Amino acid sequence: MKKELSVKEALIVFLSLLLIISICVIGVGMSPIFPVLCALGLLIGWSKWRGASWDKIHEGIIEGVKTGIVPMVIFILIGALIAIWIASGVIPTMMYAGFSVISIKIFLPSAFVSCAVVGISIGSAFTTVSTIGLALMGMGISMGFNAAVLAGAIISGAVFGDKMSPLSDTTNLASAVAGADLFKHIRNMMWTTVPAFVISFILYGVIGFQTKIGQTDLETKQFLEVLQENFAISWWAVLPILLLVVCSVKRVPAIASLLLTILVSSVMYMIQTQNVDLKQLSTIIENGFVSETGMEQIDTLLTRGGIQSMMWSVSLILLTLSLGGLLMKMDVITVLMAPLAHKLKSTGSLVAATVFSGALANLMIGEQYLSIILPGRAFKESYDKAGLAPEVLSRALEDSGTVLNSLIPWGVSGVFMASTLQVSTLDYIPFSFFILLCPVLSILSGITGIGIHRQRPNEMIR
Repeated sequence: MKKELSVKEALIVFLSLLLIISICVIGVGMSPIFPVLCALGLLIGWSKWRGASWDKIHEGIIEGVKTGIVPMVIFILIGALIAIWIASGVIPTMMYAGFSVISIKIFLPSAFVSCAVVGISIGSAFTTVSTIGLALMGMGISMGFNAAVLAGAIISGAVFGDKMSPLSDTTNLASAVAGADLFKHIRNMMWTTVPAFVISFILYGVIGFQTKIGQTDLETKQFLEVLQENFAISWWAVLPILLLVVCSVKRVPAIASLLLTILVSSVMYMIQTQNVDLKQLSTIIENGFVSETGMEQIDTLLTRGGIQSMMWSVSLILLTLSLGGLLMKMDVITVLMAPLAHKLKSTGSLVAATVFSGALANLMIGEQYLSIILPGRAFKESYDKAGLAPEVLSRALEDSGTVLNSLIPWGVSGVFMASTLQVSTLDYIPFSFFILLCPVLSILSGITGIGIHRQRPNEMIR
């Protein structure tokens, strides 16, 4: 290996790779797969130029991919769940019930709040978006709402729920990394999360009132009739949803919960169709459900799901995590974070640097967990020396590491949200108000001191 990596060289490498990906994805409008592959190739070339062995390069790629194996399996299972939930009538029933309950004028803020409530209940933004989020997306598009606005509201609500739920992996991880009590962490997050929620609710309400609804009462009635004629609309459809909630409350691992829910939904489908054709069932689970109602609007909305629908996402995530893992192995991310952690002392600068570092990690690693762990480890000592309570650090980690991943086109969450809702990440970013507000309010909190708690004398490091 050549001499120790300098901050200047690390910054040049980081910005060069980011520039390549950004120009291709944002400027040219390419799919992220090719730019990320090019960036990975260049990073491997630079690593070899610095004298890294192939074993070290392979180790970096393997370590990066390891962090995403469970999320990738969850993606595959959610693809299967979406298909069987449409086939068994679960998602059509949610759409049918939604039309009967939710007023069109308040649909957008209602979608935001509904996803927030479900997200808190089950502690997973992925599951929230792929279940009730998908149903709300179908309803909203049929009413004439812009798909990007809908996606922004749904994802914002789901991320809020994930962030504030004691059942969420990222919430528990952030509090653990910072050394904060879980419920103190959740209470402290309210200083930034509640204002972001309220502002977002108002903005979605304003957009909703200004949106010209393209669907008449007659068209809505026809839409509901077609749903009822072609799908099993029944209160039985609530059972798989309740099962998923119970599994979440009981802290059953996500993979086991999804497998159990897919099994129950498959049995429901076979009972409803009175057809125990396992080949047909396997085709739906593998390739997705194909809606053939004759109504183009419904067929477009409900022809989706299946394991194969997630393979593009899985391939992109594999490349992104490989890139992130190699950046970690070559110390690029660590070297960039180190000066910030050691030189900053004021509360405002520490919080801002933590938020910035979480964004940086999200951009180049594309994975939520590492975007929480790396800044958390880098800044923990600085927060302790400044006498700040652990929940100040854990909140800053959530306000950047957790939420921003959904806005990264090549990030794990961003890829999932875009593929599930079939809306480009770049399209829904401007309408993801809650996600955009969280880091801004977090930095403002650090500067103003609002919601900033200090350690008690007996808690401070001597």
